[in-house]
Amino acid sequence: MLDNLRDSASQSPLFQEEPAPPQPPEQGRKRPSDGPFLGLTPAQRFVVALMIFMMVCVLGTVLLLVTQKIAPAIF
Repeated sequence: MLDNLRDSASQSPLFQEEPAPPQPPEQGRKRPSDGPFLGLTPAQRFVVALMIFMMVCVLGTVLLLVTQKIAPAIF
C-alpha cells in the first residue's frame, strides 16, 4: 500500500514544478552606485546636504539658546 506512495505523489500534476523563465544575459550590468540617488543629480544632492547641514546648525544654536547654555552678546 505505501510502496508506491512516493511514485504516485511525484506523478500528481499538483506538485509539478514549472520551468524557470529564461533570464536575460547580464551584459554591461551597471553597478548600483552608477545611477542617480533618489532621482537627484550630484549638484542637487549637494544642495540638499548643504540645506540639511544648515538646518542642523541653526536648530542646534536655537536649542543652546533656549536651554541657556549660551547667551547672546548684548553690548
